[in-house]
Amino acid sequence: MLKIRSFKKGGIHPHARKSLSDTAKIQNLPKPEIIIIPMSQHLGAPAVVCVKKGDIVSAGQKVGSGESFISADVHSSVYGTVQDIQPIVLSNGIETNAVFIETDDISEPQTEFTYIDKDILERSTPQELLKIIKDAGIVGMGGAAFPAHVKFNIPKGKQAEYLVINGVECEPYLTADHRLMLENTEEILVGISVISKIIGAGKIIIGIEANKMNATRKFEQVIEEKRLPIKIQPLRVKYPQGDEKQLLKAVIGREVPSGGLPIEIGAIVSNVGTAYAIYEAVTKRKPVIDRVVTISGNAIKNPGNFRALVGTPIKVLIDAAGGFQEEPAKIVAGGPMMGFAFFNLEAPLTKGMSGILALTKSDLDFSSETACISCGKCVTVCPMGLQPTRLFRFINNSKFSDAMSLNLMDCKECGCCSYSCPAKIPLVHGFKYGKKMARK
Repeated sequence: MLKIRSFKKGGIHPHARKSLSDTAKIQNLPKPEIIIIPMSQHLGAPAVVCVKKGDIVSAGQKVGSGESFISADVHSSVYGTVQDIQPIVLSNGIETNAVFIETDDISEPQTEFTYIDKDILERSTPQELLKIIKDAGIVGMGGAAFPAHVKFNIPKGKQAEYLVINGVECEPYLTADHRLMLENTEEILVGISVISKIIGAGKIIIGIEANKMNATRKFEQVIEEKRLPIKIQPLRVKYPQGDEKQLLKAVIGREVPSGGLPIEIGAIVSNVGTAYAIYEAVTKRKPVIDRVVTISGNAIKNPGNFRALVGTPIKVLIDAAGGFQEEPAKIVAGGPMMGFAFFNLEAPLTKGMSGILALTKSDLDFSSETACISCGKCVTVCPMGLQPTRLFRFINNSKFSDAMSLNLMDCKECGCCSYSCPAKIPLVHGFKYGKKMARK
């Protein structure tokens, strides 16, 4: 095993809260009565609806076509009838068209894609594998939801020396990736081999934080048995270790330039959940119709990890975890650091949603905002080396060009500054607003 490493600049250590669900094995949830398939489940342009009201659809059938360069196809996760097509608001606040499907009694979709084509990796070219990934509508399953076929299509003149697999899952509460690594180790490794063949990476490294040593040992055991050319890099428990720029600093010691992408330093980063989805797409021809999601928080009766169909209403997921044991003070889609607070429990599960958290009053800090005391904590913890106080001051005074000159766009919105601020200034909210205004 390699020496434990980490990125050096900034970072914080929030309470992990992972013990609520990290021993809960993944449970398969049955299909609900209604599935809601949004057209915007990825970065880039929304997919275009390609079915109509009254159509009979099957599990895995394309219902939305990603027609722009940065977009992704979306698929029905069930057999059923299209009841309606109308706009909805997702948990992240995005308004998008969605296909409402009334499910029928044919079968559970998870049992349909059972045939495994074991030889497809050997007999397929990188371009053929890339097309399978595109047709399956695979996006970054760790939360970023960037279309995978775009990321893995290496630009001319660039070379991917490293493939770095993100098994960090540094957000508090979330344990979906941890359980996936424990329960689907071999499948993830097949997906990693597919990515490696597509991008032509010479070195493959899986980064896993030190609070998941059982996953590290499981990977090392299988890698040794199969004699795979893959290394495991244990990482210090530190947030935001899972951000690709911080992960690359820790694992390969290279820094992505301001405004740049990992490929500029010869690397591609992919999440373990994405690798698993690629395994299913390539060997089973299964598109992204389900995913593993953590349902947790002190307001949840039985926190756990569930494999649920994309489009399942969030209320159904919460009920599967026993419902609320007390009234939640806040419900969050994703992790508490970078997730989105929302209130509509009828909103659907999407491809990039790794967790639903129901937090109590005792989990939250309701302190009032006070004046900045120039303590410098936000500067110390910023992993990107920015100056949050100055950025916020410029934005607060509508000096957006000045904020841009201080590399506002390099902000990852990780929340380290807001978490550490004793004055409780909503720094990240300000940066999001500043970016929006600067783009205008």
